[in-house]
Amino acid sequence: MQALRLAMGLAIASMIAISLPASAQDEMQWRHATSLTDEVKYPEGFAHFDYVNPDAPKGGTVRLNSLQTTFDSFNPVLPEGQAASGLGLVYETLMTSSLDELYTQYGLLAEAMAYPDDYSSVTYRMNPNARWHDGEPVTVDDVLWSFEMLLEISPFYQSYYANVTDVEITGEQEITFSFDETGNRELPHIMGQMLVLPKHWWEGENAEGQQRDIRRSTLEPPLGSGPYRLDSFVAGRSVTYARVEDYWGIDEPVNIGTNNFDTYRVEYFRDLTVAFEAFKADTFDWWSENQARRWATAYDFPAVNEGRIIREEFDEPYRSSGVMVGFVMNMRDEKFQHPRVREALNYAFDFEELNRTIFFDQYERIDSFFFGSDLRHDGLPEGRELEILEDVRDSVPEEVFTRRYTNPIGGTEEARRENLREALRLFAEAGYTLDGTRLVNENGEQFGFEILLNGPTIEPVAMHLAENLNTIGANVTVRSVDSPQFTNRVRSFDYDVVYTGWAQSMSPGNEQRDYWGTSSVNADGSRNYAGISNPGVDALIDRIIFAEDRETLEAASMALDRVLLAQHFIVPSYVISYARIARWDRFSHPDPLPYYAIGFPDIWWWDEEKAAATGGASR
Repeated sequence: MQALRLAMGLAIASMIAISLPASAQDEMQWRHATSLTDEVKYPEGFAHFDYVNPDAPKGGTVRLNSLQTTFDSFNPVLPEGQAASGLGLVYETLMTSSLDELYTQYGLLAEAMAYPDDYSSVTYRMNPNARWHDGEPVTVDDVLWSFEMLLEISPFYQSYYANVTDVEITGEQEITFSFDETGNRELPHIMGQMLVLPKHWWEGENAEGQQRDIRRSTLEPPLGSGPYRLDSFVAGRSVTYARVEDYWGIDEPVNIGTNNFDTYRVEYFRDLTVAFEAFKADTFDWWSENQARRWATAYDFPAVNEGRIIREEFDEPYRSSGVMVGFVMNMRDEKFQHPRVREALNYAFDFEELNRTIFFDQYERIDSFFFGSDLRHDGLPEGRELEILEDVRDSVPEEVFTRRYTNPIGGTEEARRENLREALRLFAEAGYTLDGTRLVNENGEQFGFEILLNGPTIEPVAMHLAENLNTIGANVTVRSVDSPQFTNRVRSFDYDVVYTGWAQSMSPGNEQRDYWGTSSVNADGSRNYAGISNPGVDALIDRIIFAEDRETLEAASMALDRVLLAQHFIVPSYVISYARIARWDRFSHPDPLPYYAIGFPDIWWWDEEKAAATGGASR
């Protein structure tokens, strides 16, 4: 990969070219926004987004919680360690998104962008008003340096920016990224998401006269350009951000009506139960519920009954995305390389029993890698989708063409026994037999693995799967670790089976290579958790990325969905189609909310009257 070679030693500085001729610059079509759907809602010069309150008062404190258990760094780009929550308030990107459109970006640090019709490059023109918190301007040198550091430090960005072959400063405040392929309309969009860091600060010295190093972790309060600066912290326990009164972008149209709180505080908790008790005790303001039992049974306490805590369900966050989550098998381990072994695990997962006994029937079983979106497959392939699949027929399972994927159905003792018998039959196809009460391979080795979890929340679900498999002779264990250890193990693929997932947009693209592409299978930090390397999958990913129209994009996404499901890389779990939120009633929000997001706390504000009636937290 060209970008990886850059990161491994090719000096980007050597690629900086002399500015483009004036005639070439004159031919550029500068854009204030870009959209993957070719439809931009807000015209150049718009006053503010429709969904904000432009007159929202500034003030008050919003207190949030984090269940990543701790943090050990304010460096946002290191692949190791755990960066503090909220650093997105301090740092900014070239472009920023709206909350009532899909895949549309508007200028932020860059005031405009330009790209040719074949999408072979993109040029950004910096906003002349953009400033770091120390008053220094944000420049193209910062952008170039940030790009170079992201490539050098992060395996994820080495993969994500793999198509960038050349970076040139093409004007006093213009920078151009050139790509190794044409027709990939998402590449200009991707570069607009790039985090920009202050070169002069990172290359300078701290208060003790020590040289800073972006390649290392640090707890020194960072210099940023965003609407907040780090105000204080207790290492590993809490972090507080203060609104920047002279923030350079306060009057930018994309920021009007946002960033309304004076103080933004995050409290860290190692235990979910302790965190919920802290919420009840008014330690923080907002609780996003992730347990069906608690949502159904645990809210009979005074603050709720008196109306000081409001419970509400929001479907806005689920309108713009699909999802797949579950138990992912690491095929880098030989025991998971046989597809019948992977399929057998799904027959040991009795979702219907779990939904009845511990989920209060709040969930749906996932049966698509694009679950919840229009991109999920349905029925048997036909039309454009079938044409696309025919091109990869030799590289994908035949069942892709003959049957629709369905999950096993349980819920009764009879169904459970039948499903476990089918699991044993599938294990037998893969060469396993029962030796007494042990499920063994031809060498007499018992089949077993460890399920790795990020904390204890999913333990009952994982134990259910483990117990069913152990019933038929396996040796499956469950291990819950804290967030930093979980993150480090997942980044290095140090697991047998991990509970995790992937979010999907309504316009999938280059991220699919990071999810399931051969190029990411051995890239530390990639999201190819299953270790997928399949030429048919790679070909379908390319059909998505280079889709010439929406019809082809949808058909290729459905085809990819079928192929991934047919190879049983995951035991799909479950999802709800709404967010379960409890909050202390101290805030107000625009009505209606943006179509695709709750917008908390970005576009909400402190309500003095509500706060006085609710009591507790002070302004």
